[in-house]
Amino acid sequence: MMNVENKVIAITGASSGIGEASAKLLAENGAKVVLGARRTEKLETIVEEIRKQGGTAEFKALDVTDREDVKAFIHFAKDKFGRVDVIFNNAGVMPLSPMNALKVEEWDHMISVNIHGVLNGIAAGLPIMEAQGGGQFINTASIGAHVVAPTAAVYCATKYAVWALSEGLRQESNNIRVTTISPGVVETELGSDITDDASKGFLQELRKTALTSDAIARAVLYAVSQPDDVDVNEVIVRPIRQMM
Repeated sequence: MMNVENKVIAITGASSGIGEASAKLLAENGAKVVLGARRTEKLETIVEEIRKQGGTAEFKALDVTDREDVKAFIHFAKDKFGRVDVIFNNAGVMPLSPMNALKVEEWDHMISVNIHGVLNGIAAGLPIMEAQGGGQFINTASIGAHVVAPTAAVYCATKYAVWALSEGLRQESNNIRVTTISPGVVETELGSDITDDASKGFLQELRKTALTSDAIARAVLYAVSQPDDVDVNEVIVRPIRQMM
């Protein structure tokens, strides 16, 4: 697609789900993708699949909660390809539970991954993009950035934060595009770390009408493919039958 070919795109949370689907679709359209996640064996398999289809891909182990690790990942992409055009801050976790369950360690983990992970990506990439005269951040929020549901209060709070950080960065930027992707219910590994039984049931019920990750990947491709003077600020993508 126009304005995608040869762009260098670094993707966090790329070992499955939305990150994996986006990497494959962007590479199919000519982007040079760099995949980051903790599960390097999965990254290696995805990169091999992309290369077999004629695409260009690299990978590096990544913990988005570690600021220096994120910086090393983004500089790895720059060293490989000479620039970084897009950073897709996609890594996220969603261990849902009611507030009175007091799963405070899970709250802390969500804040570390969902908020600090995005901030670390911005901190690593912003100086590079400013020096090269442009670039784009794509940050994965959620429909939870717009609607709060029982058992999802802390998760929604982290996604509100992603939305706010993205909007603030957009307003401060003259030559850097900022896009927030807000998926509705998608069939991914997100939520596999839920330890509260009632919350597991709630998510299973929601996912009876879930989208596939490919639907979100197409939204990412759309945002990247626009001309450089067009900034797609937010895309909300949800199943047609999802009410909230």
